[in-house]
Order: sequence, then structure tokens, then C-alpha cells
Amino acid sequence: MKIVGYELFPVAPRWLFLRLDTDEGVSGWGEPIVEGRAATTARAVEEAMEYLVGQDATRIEDHWQVLTKGGFYRGGPVINSAVAGIDQALWDIAGRALGVPVHRLLGGAVRERARVYGWVRGGEPAELADSAQAQVEKGLTAVKMTPSELLAPLDTPAAIQRVVDRVSAVRDAVGPDVDVALDCHGRFSTAMSRRVLPLLEPLRPLFVEEPVLPEHTRDLGAVVAATTIPIATGERLYSRWDFRPAFEAGIAVAQPDVSHAGGISETRRIAAMAETHDALLAPHCPLGPIALAACLQVDFAVPNFLIQEQSLGIGYGDDSGLLGYLVDTAPFTFVDGGIARPTGPGLGIEVDEAEVRRAAERGHDWRTPLWRHADGSLASW
Repeated sequence: MKIVGYELFPVAPRWLFLRLDTDEGVSGWGEPIVEGRAATTARAVEEAMEYLVGQDATRIEDHWQVLTKGGFYRGGPVINSAVAGIDQALWDIAGRALGVPVHRLLGGAVRERARVYGWVRGGEPAELADSAQAQVEKGLTAVKMTPSELLAPLDTPAAIQRVVDRVSAVRDAVGPDVDVALDCHGRFSTAMSRRVLPLLEPLRPLFVEEPVLPEHTRDLGAVVAATTIPIATGERLYSRWDFRPAFEAGIAVAQPDVSHAGGISETRRIAAMAETHDALLAPHCPLGPIALAACLQVDFAVPNFLIQEQSLGIGYGDDSGLLGYLVDTAPFTFVDGGIARPTGPGLGIEVDEAEVRRAAERGHDWRTPLWRHADGSLASW
């Protein structure tokens, strides 16, 4: 079964879809994207296709090795995200050709439901509380929020209190039976994390994500030592080699993104690596339906899975086409705070190609927001 062609579809709100075609009429879908760099990622996919077209579609691991290691320059978000989308599509083809879900090809399911969390939105504590309650009313048992907006590297006592107040409002709104995860988004310096996280311990967060920027991964050990809150990271780490210092620092939760960290193949390996460090897997996925479907296939095959991110309600999700790009939305139905094991072939979803083509005609030009501190210097978004 040879690869004979492909198409790329930039679709709103900020995604890029890939369809990979074979000479036996079996096609697979993937989602290769660096948010804010869709055109750059698309060009990287096109370069990879110079090698891939004409190759045997079933040699997934060999293609992964060639595409990630066959060039003199390796790694990084663009190359690994291009490979990730291709890898997803190849696994989709393999599952569809055999008539089984991808998790069957990864060793079979180890659970029947994957727990998911919903995003909490808002600026003021009251808004956050209302948003959290709305997510719980959907049947979710876990939510995630950003505890701060723009934050200085060493901010004021008032700014620190605002962080505590925001998290307290959500905890009070959902009660003790719902988990609350925090995403610092790299906005905290190492010093601020060490200063603030102990103050949040009484609120019992599920985990704190990206308490430092990825370039300071080596400093995570100091943050881990400063708090009892489990530390999570990984959305801006793109391979198992990138994750090595994070595991050595003692993170509790690994968050590779299946559209950035080399696809299903590498995410599965990162999960196994996490298991050897007594760490759990919570894949990052504020993306589209193909990426979420790929995440779920991994989630059902790995023993150390914790919880899955999904973009419904995040601001580029249900009101921006996550479900609109599917023929049938049933695979993403929430049941008891989770998603039931997918049983369809491949990634377990059917992409509405007609809708994707219509959306691709419009395309998108999404860019990462630019934030600045009060003094005019660049701030982390």
C-alpha cells in the first residue's frame, strides 16, 4: 500500500489538517500544526512529502526515523509538528486498512473511559466561578484554569493575592469532589513559582502546568522541591530527549502534544518513559478533532494515563468548529466525566471533508497574542 498523494487544509480557528492518500483507496487524517505558524508547518510537511510519496504506508516507524533523523538538523517545533501530523495520518491509514482502532495496534485498550477536563474562562473570580460551574454542569469532574493573566517576573503582594483569589473562587464554586488544574502558561518565573505555589497548596490543585518556561526546564527541580502540588509540563517539549531533564527534575505529569511531539509514535514512547519515572500522562490538546482523536488512541493504550485536555469551551473549540468538522460527533460525547473508548477504525472519527474544504477556502491567519509589561517590555502570553 503506497502513498500516492496528500492535501493540506488550513481551517479556522487556527488549525491545519492533512489528508494522506494511498493507491488502495485508503486515506488517513492528521493534524500537523504549530499554532501561529500554520504556513511554516505546511511547508515542512510539503518537504517531508518529497520523500514520503511513493513509499509503503505501512512502514510507520521507518518513516518516523527518516523524517526526524534523516536530516542534518533535527528537532524543534516545526519539524516535529510536521512529522506528528504525518504520523497520525499513517496510523489512521493502518487502522482503517485493518478495520481496527489504532489503540488495538498499540497493544489494546487498558481502560474503557478516558477522563477529560474542561477549560475555565474569565478574568474576575466571579466569572471564573461561573465558568467552572458551567463545566461541571456538562458532566465534567475536572477543570483547568490560568491562575493569572500578565505577571511580572517578581510581582507585588497584591498580584500574588489575585492569583490566590482566582483559584479560591473556582475551588469554592466546584467543591472538593471536582479537580482543579492550574496552567501557569510559562508566565511565572522560577522565583515566582517557588513563592506562590505553596500558598495554593490548601486548595489542592490536581497539578500545576508549566510553572516555568520550557527553556528553564533544568530549574524545575527547584519548583518541585518548593511545593507539594504535582508539577506538570511538556506542551513545548517535542521529543523524549526534550523530556529527559523534566523527568529527572521530578515532574509528576508529562504533557506531550500529539501534534507537536512527533505524533502517536513518539507520544507513546514518552508515556513509557514517564512510567519509568513514576509520572503520569496528560496529553496537551487545545487543538482540533483529529489531534484529540489521536490523543485518545494513546490514552486508551497506556497504563499511566491521567486525564485528557480538550478544546470544547476553550475559545477555539465548540464555537469555532471542533465538532463542525466531523460527520458524527458521538465519539466525543462526555459520559461520567470522560469519553468512552473509540471503536471505529483508525483514529475513530469521520472527518467531514466537504466542510473542511469549505473552511480551507477561507483559511485563517491566527497569530500568538503579543503581550507587554507596564514598562513596555515583552511579556509571556
